[in-house]
Amino acid sequence: MLSKQLYIGGKLITTGSTTKVLNPATLEPVGEIAAAGIDEANLALEAAQDAFPVWSKTPVTERVCWMHKLRDAVIENEQHLRECLHLEMAKPWQSTKDDYQMLVDSLNFYADTMLNLEQESLTDKEGTHSHSLRREPLGVAAAFLAWNYPLLNLAYKLGPAMAAGCPIVIKPSVKTPLSAYAVGELCQKIGLPAGVVNIISGPDHKVGDAISASTIPSLLTLIGSTNVGKHVIGTGATSIKRYSMELGGNAPAIVLADADLENAADVICGVKYENAGQICVTPNRVFIAEQVAEQFIAKVVARAKAVKVGFDRDADIDMGPVMDLASWNRIDELVKDAQAKGATVLVGGGKPEHCQTGYFYSPTVLVGVTPEMRIYQEEIFGPVISIITFDSQQQVLIDANDTDAGLSSFIFTQDLEQAEHFASELRFGEVQVNGIKYAINLPHLGIKQSGVGVDCSVLALDDYLSYKRVSRALNV
Repeated sequence: MLSKQLYIGGKLITTGSTTKVLNPATLEPVGEIAAAGIDEANLALEAAQDAFPVWSKTPVTERVCWMHKLRDAVIENEQHLRECLHLEMAKPWQSTKDDYQMLVDSLNFYADTMLNLEQESLTDKEGTHSHSLRREPLGVAAAFLAWNYPLLNLAYKLGPAMAAGCPIVIKPSVKTPLSAYAVGELCQKIGLPAGVVNIISGPDHKVGDAISASTIPSLLTLIGSTNVGKHVIGTGATSIKRYSMELGGNAPAIVLADADLENAADVICGVKYENAGQICVTPNRVFIAEQVAEQFIAKVVARAKAVKVGFDRDADIDMGPVMDLASWNRIDELVKDAQAKGATVLVGGGKPEHCQTGYFYSPTVLVGVTPEMRIYQEEIFGPVISIITFDSQQQVLIDANDTDAGLSSFIFTQDLEQAEHFASELRFGEVQVNGIKYAINLPHLGIKQSGVGVDCSVLALDDYLSYKRVSRALNV
C-alpha cells in the first residue's frame, strides 16, 4: 500500500479524509491518498496566487534550473513513478515507460524552448515609433487530468506552465492519483519555491468545481471528455478565463485499396490494443475498401488473437484491463448494441477466459458496423475495432467527417496524391498517414467539439503566455 499526501504551497499535507486507490486488475487497494475538499482546493489556488508575483518575475534561466532539478529527481525516481502507474492502472510494465518518459521530455523541451524564445519586433509603416511584442506569464493555471495516461497528461501541463512562469494547480483523477502525488513529493524534495506547483485530488463535483468557479485561475486546462469540457467552461464563467482543452475523439482510419495492409493492420491494432484502447486518438471507426476487406480483416483478427492480456510485471503482457466497472459495462453495452443491430463479433467480446478477476475486456473485432449503431457514433475508449467497408472514396470522406469530434484521423495509401487529398479533406486536428507519431515537439490538437488550444510543441506555450505590445515614440 502506497500512502500519498497533497502537495500545497511547497508542503506535503495530510487531511482528515482519505481515498483508496484500487488496482483494476486485482480489485485490491494499492494505495491511499489524502483527499482534498473545497478548503484544500482554495488553499492550493491561494498558494499559486501568492507565488505568481515572484515566479512570474523569476528570470527564465532560474526557472529552467528548477525544471532541470525536477527532471533530475524524476529520472532518479523512475522506478517508483513507473510502479505507481503500474499499480494504479494495471498497465503492463513496459507500457509505463512511455508515460514516464513524457514527463522527462516535457521538462527538457519546454526549458530549452523558453530559453530560446525571442521577443518580436513590429514594423512601423510611418517610421515614427518602435514596437515590440512581448510574451509574459498569463497568471495562475489550473489543470484537470484524465486517468488514462497519468504522467503523460501531467507532463503536457507541467512543462509549459513552469517554463512560462505560471504557478499551477494540478488535479489528477481520483482513479489514478498516485503517480501525480509522487511528483508532488519530488517537488517538495528539491525545495521548489512554494506555490509554483500544487497537486491535489478529490471529488470532481467538489474540488473540480471549486477550482473552475474560482476567479483566481487565468487558465483552465483539461484533458477529458467533451461533456466534462462543457461543464468546466460553464462553471468557469465566474470570470474571464482562457481555456485549453483536449477533449473526446471519434477517429476514422481509412484504408484504401492500395494500402500496405500489413502496415495498416499493425498500426491500427497497435494503437487500438495499447492501453486497452483507452486513448483519445485511437481509431474508433475503421473504413476499409471492399476490394481488400477480406484480406485486411483476416490480418486484424490474427493480431487481436495474439494480444497477451493480463497483469504481471515479470511477464510479456501486451494489454491490461480497462479502468473500472463503469468503463467495462459501457464498452460491453456498445458491443451488444452493435450485435443487436446486425454487427458480427469475429473475435473477443466480454472477458478473456483466463482473466475473470478484474476489469479485463477481450481484444475485439466487429464487422458490419453501420452509422445506426452507438459504437459508430460514440467514442469507444476500449479495445474494440469497428470495421466498415466502403466502395466510394467520395462517400467515405463524407462518412469520416460526419462527427462532432475532430481530434485525430488516419489514412493508409501508397499514393501520395491520394494521401494529400485525404489530408486536405479530413476535418480533424491531426491526420496520420501510414503510421502514427506523437512527441513533445509535435502539436497535439483538436477542432470542432474535440477541444481548443494545443498540447505539446512550442504552440502550447501560447496558452500560458499573454502578449503585450510596447510602442515608443521615436521623436520624444
